[in-house]
Amino acid sequence: MDDEVLGCGGTIARHVSQGDEVVVCVVANRAYDHKYDTGRIDEEKASAEKARKHLGYQRLIFLDLPDEKLDSGIQEIIIPLEEVYREVAPEIVYICHHGDINQDHRAVFEASMVVLRPHSGNKPRRVLSYEVPSSTDQAFPIQGAAFQPNFYVDISEQLIQKLAALGDYEVELRQYPHPRSPEGIDIYAKKRGIEIGMKAAEAFVVFRDEWPS
Repeated sequence: MDDEVLGCGGTIARHVSQGDEVVVCVVANRAYDHKYDTGRIDEEKASAEKARKHLGYQRLIFLDLPDEKLDSGIQEIIIPLEEVYREVAPEIVYICHHGDINQDHRAVFEASMVVLRPHSGNKPRRVLSYEVPSSTDQAFPIQGAAFQPNFYVDISEQLIQKLAALGDYEVELRQYPHPRSPEGIDIYAKKRGIEIGMKAAEAFVVFRDEWPS
């Protein structure tokens, strides 16, 4: 929860503005200080629902898998993700980056690659990974793991929605200059926009992109 806003909140809002149906799948609940607190998890889910309303998308799914333990068994992620994938049959899929410093993000990426393999049925025509400030940007510079975007989405008109949705996650907000502060997210969007000649943007790595027949 909150990665959907941090990584692609503006893109979600743009999809909605274009009449697209958007489904967000939250794989894991959050641990606090490496411990589970069901009350705080419920509060976080309520925050996710508030953020959904700010971004305007239609459906939010919680898989309720354990935070900080996803890398202990990839199959435990694959099975429920496959069920969501078969039900939703998405055209476009956004997933976290394989080089993130967060081990759960890496595990979800690996599971997603299995679920989204080309011969898995109704394959999506486009698969992209997004960056998560404070997770993607702070990973060590390991060769092949760096986030090198090759696709940008103009969110100049959706940035205000993204920041409003981020504000719904009060527990996760930090003070500037932390990258997960409202000021930090605003700077991120404008920096990515500068890279491509837009006022604000979100950046992605494209893993698959098929021309429609």
